Amino acid sequence: MAFELSFGAEDVRVLKDETVFQGYFSVRRVTLQYRAFEGGWVEPQVREIFERGDAVGLLPYDPATDSVVLIEQFRPGAMRDQQSPWMLEVIAGIVERDESETEVAHREALEEAGCEVTDLLPIATVLPSAGACSERVTLFCGCVSGAIAGGVHGLAHEGENILVHSLPVEAAFDLLDRDCIPNGHTLISLLWLRNHLDKVRARWG
Repeated sequence: MAFELSFGAEDVRVLKDETVFQGYFSVRRVTLQYRAFEGGWVEPQVREIFERGDAVGLLPYDPATDSVVLIEQFRPGAMRDQQSPWMLEVIAGIVERDESETEVAHREALEEAGCEVTDLLPIATVLPSAGACSERVTLFCGCVSGAIAGGVHGLAHEGENILVHSLPVEAAFDLLDRDCIPNGHTLISLLWLRNHLDKVRARWG
């Protein structure tokens, strides 16, 4: 028998919903109740929700070299103690209005890494921090078409300064084993690739 969650969307009461900050992103303050496992409803709670839009992450795989494309860029949220705030990540971008997830994957591959991908394989759809953020991220693995340009990419008017890396899959998996991938989207994508590498090689090899 397939597992099913205990409750659904209809088991939440939104008592008040207001936007308390509006910038490039926004923050909502919501007063709500939801059903309790033991019956009845929990007491009304006030929660702030960070609205940053939905996103797509892409792990390009190059069958010609058995390598993956990862990007390195500065992340202000990673400024913690003496840790480097530059992170090694999958390609990613926000889904714009009237844009599909697959269109985002192709657009961001060109913008952030100067590469084209053809076939896309779905990896997962995740909510990275559902306790406070509404963002949903759709992850893909994509087949690289043609040469990888390398170098520095990104849109200057968006403050992007992105260094492209092409890593043999075993080198990428070694980073996993040494706990050198703190980015959740990248961690999930590389773990998926390690579990499905034979299938990926057979499909695109």
